[in-house]
Amino acid sequence: MTEIRVPTLGESVTEATIGRWFKKAGDPVAVDEPLVELETDKVTIEVPAPSAGTLSEIIAADGATVAVGALLGQITDGAGATKPAAAPAKPAAATAAAAPAAAPAPTAPKAPPADAPLAPSVRKLSAETGIDASTVPGSGKDGRVTKGDMLAAIERAASAPTPVNQPAAAVQVRAPSPADDAAREERVKMTRLRQTIARRLKDVQNTAAMLTTFNEVDMTNVMALRAHYKDAFEKKHGAKLGFMGFFTKAVVQALKDIPAVNAEIDGSDLIYKNYYHIGVAVGTDKGLVVPVVRDCDHKSISDIEKSIADYGRRARDGQLKIDEMQGGTFTVTNGGIYGSLMSTPILNAPQSGILGMHKIQERPMVVGGKIEVRPMMYLALSYDHRVIDGKEAVTFLVRVKESLEDPARLVLDL
Repeated sequence: MTEIRVPTLGESVTEATIGRWFKKAGDPVAVDEPLVELETDKVTIEVPAPSAGTLSEIIAADGATVAVGALLGQITDGAGATKPAAAPAKPAAATAAAAPAAAPAPTAPKAPPADAPLAPSVRKLSAETGIDASTVPGSGKDGRVTKGDMLAAIERAASAPTPVNQPAAAVQVRAPSPADDAAREERVKMTRLRQTIARRLKDVQNTAAMLTTFNEVDMTNVMALRAHYKDAFEKKHGAKLGFMGFFTKAVVQALKDIPAVNAEIDGSDLIYKNYYHIGVAVGTDKGLVVPVVRDCDHKSISDIEKSIADYGRRARDGQLKIDEMQGGTFTVTNGGIYGSLMSTPILNAPQSGILGMHKIQERPMVVGGKIEVRPMMYLALSYDHRVIDGKEAVTFLVRVKESLEDPARLVLDL
């Protein structure tokens, strides 16, 4: 008998929801054949069969919430039929018989001192999962809560059914619709990804002192450069020359000049990051994901374009890995591909800045005292005013504008 368990899902991801099983109990399975789809708050992953045989039992049904390491099902080696209903009878009976014997020997956990400080790992897990460490029985010295205690509490919470009335932000009470309207409504459960998007964006609005500043950029020179070299670029690098490579390099130049935009708050400290991992927002059928292009200051425009193209393709196919969406220091989002003329993007926590690109639209502009038609784009920088002053935000956006209107600055590192 081989067990099917929830694999490690990545940093800070402790639970998942069963999306769907690809097999039914009694079906034959091959090694590495996808068995079940798991939805986390970041990505959707498939769990392969660890061995060949017959799927004898499905323990976690569709829609169930499971913790890392939780038992999903079992495979009986070989192709013979199984009797899943009879198998649990003996272990269940043995467990029931053993329970009274174990019951008389509970040990009351020792209460920790009221002013006992929590370990950093315990504080981090508590902040990430929302579990109050003071409610967790401690097994450490003087009853202190250890990392192991927190992980056990997280697993217990993850494997327990989630009450319908728990997350107020996810489940809103609404007045019932009139009968005629109700018959034409469709109620669909939010995916974990959509629930996480909703929670994180609302948390940002509740936490950060968010403000947006605007500017506009004349795209004439970038568009001319792209039109002139796009065929040669694609022939040499095997990727299309878009605008994201230029914008990413312009952002990196501006972040070097205004380091506060690349910083984040950690308690009472500011963390200034001397590396440039740029998140690129990608819209998919299941929601918005933000893969991260790392060390953009060391990458060429061609490297960045190839990375973004690869991430975009795999994001739409649901093939992104969790570590590819972590560690970003700044985010760029392009609503222009959908026709947006102007917007105020919401921060991607814990980052302090996000740049919104928009639709390129020809408008009459005064150039050298004369009116000319120019391809213009509005830029929007949303930023956390707790970290970034208005002067820094405006200067950052001006730096981006200067680099895009004179793209030679990107080559010359000006």
